[in-house]
Amino acid sequence: MDRCFVAVDIDAPQLKAALLRAQGALVATGADVKAVEDENIHITLKFLGEMPEERTARVTQLVKGITFKPFTLDFKGVGVFPSPSRPSVVWAGVAGEASEMLAVFTELECGLKALGFEPERRPFQPHVTLCRVRSGRNRAQLAEAIHAMEDEGFGPQRVEHIRLKKSVLTRNGPIYSTAAESRMLE
Repeated sequence: MDRCFVAVDIDAPQLKAALLRAQGALVATGADVKAVEDENIHITLKFLGEMPEERTARVTQLVKGITFKPFTLDFKGVGVFPSPSRPSVVWAGVAGEASEMLAVFTELECGLKALGFEPERRPFQPHVTLCRVRSGRNRAQLAEAIHAMEDEGFGPQRVEHIRLKKSVLTRNGPIYSTAAESRMLE
């Protein structure tokens, strides 16, 4: 069984550095948060969960068959899911050519539906998870830090690929590897 998801890796150095600084400010509040490891920062397009290798092979072919022209996303603002009164995820927002991102997501979602995956019930809201909130400790300080960064600009990234990622859960956190990559149209 493979634990998989489809994502856009965040690999623009200046963007990643800015996101890590924001993450550091959140951790510095003393809130009970678990920061996403810097090598694991990404935009999740679709979490697929545990699946047998045969299904992974079909999703691999789907992802390899997706093509799109590169586009640029801008990353701006910090927010929370599901709500400010009960935060469980602290995220950085995505702007820029978000309609391009939505088109890629829609193509992926249609292909996955044909493979038997349930479509998302919630509207697609691209974001980068910075931290997961584990308890209410220092929630007021965390809320202040989030509020201070709600309009913060983090920078751009050119998106050239989406990737099927495999995730192995370990005691020290997940380890991701790339199983497949979409093609870029010039």
